[in-house]
This record gives sequence, structure tokens and C-alpha cells, in this order.
Amino acid sequence: MKLTFFGQSCFLIETLGKQLLIDPMISPNPMASGIDINALKPDYILLTHGHYDHVADAETIGKQAGSTVISSYEVAGWYEKKGLKAHGMNLGGKYKFPFGTVKYVQALHSSVLPDGSHGGPAGGFVLWNEEACIYIAGDTALTLDMQLIPKTCPKLDAAILPVGDNFTMGYEDALIASDLIECNRIIGCHFDTFPPIKIDHDLVTKAFKDQNKSIILPLIGEDIAI
Repeated sequence: MKLTFFGQSCFLIETLGKQLLIDPMISPNPMASGIDINALKPDYILLTHGHYDHVADAETIGKQAGSTVISSYEVAGWYEKKGLKAHGMNLGGKYKFPFGTVKYVQALHSSVLPDGSHGGPAGGFVLWNEEACIYIAGDTALTLDMQLIPKTCPKLDAAILPVGDNFTMGYEDALIASDLIECNRIIGCHFDTFPPIKIDHDLVTKAFKDQNKSIILPLIGEDIAI
């Protein structure tokens, strides 16, 4: 399983011959100006919730690639009305796709679509197949529901957690989250894109190292093998 970071909370996951694009907000992000969204051809687009900084390029990329959107029932239905293929889920449910099993799990956050439509519950995804198991937390506060993940899913090989604070949990809460999910290999997201979520990379890295944990704060375009 290979991940490529495209800024904010957007990752491309390549696994079992399929490409999955997570929360695509690329073209409005000056930090990701080197990424050509026209070159992206994901088989699936996974949206944790409906906020603009997670869905900005979903329609454009989805239509050009013929992607299937996977998200909450409400977000999936919104994209179906726009002519995209979609698979709606709700919290606690799982489904086996050609690339692996996806469980839609709790996130403590709001969700509204760009036109003001209700986005249903915010969520995260746990994705597993024979290559790896990864938790994509989406935008969330620290919540005790995270301790259910190791009880209901395979052992995590890595977890993508927000660390930018202000709109989501910060790095201190992400450290606690790593204990709840029983995963010491963390990939940070939702940081540096806007002034309120700029972080001190050295401080965050040291905080994790001091607790014998690993955190990657990826550069845009960086590949990560899981």
C-alpha cells in the first residue's frame, strides 16, 4: 500500500491495483500548486465529510475519472445528484469493495456541503486488505470512541490523524488518540494550510519521539509506504 500526500487532508492511496483519493482539496490550496488534478484518475474518492477543504475538487476529479464517491449517505446522495457514482454509508457500517473492506467510523466534527446542504455525520474510515490496515480519522476531536477501533477492526499498521488544532484535535490529543487506537505509527494531516493550523514541526516530532512514537508530517508530493 502506497500513500501520496497532496496537502491538507488529501492522500492518494494505491492498493491492489486501485487508486483511492481521500478528501481532495488541491486546486484551491496554494501549497499544492504543483499538483495537476487533471492527471489524477482515482477509481474511488473517499470523503470523510462535506466541508469545502475536503471536497473542493471531488466533483471535477470524479467526473473526469469516472470515480465512485464513498462517504456518508447524505454526501454520497449529493454527489449522485451531480451525476457521479456513489456509495453511501453510515457510522458503524462496513462494506467490502474490490480494493478491501472499509468501515465508516465516528468523528467528532461538523459537516455541511459547499452549497449549505446538510452533510450528515462527519466520519473517518478504517481501510483494510491483505496489504495493510489504515485508519483515516478525518477531522475530529479526541473522542473515547477511538478505543473501539482496535476492538472492531484488524490491527492498524498506520493512522492518519489531524494535528493542526483549532478546527480539529492538536498534536497533544493526537498523542492520546494513538494510545486509544493502539497505533504508534502516525501520519499527520490538516496542518499548515491556513494560519490557525500552522504548527511547529520540530515540537510535534519531539513530542511523539519522547513517547517512543513515530509521526510523519509529510511534504506535498511525498510518498509513504505502508
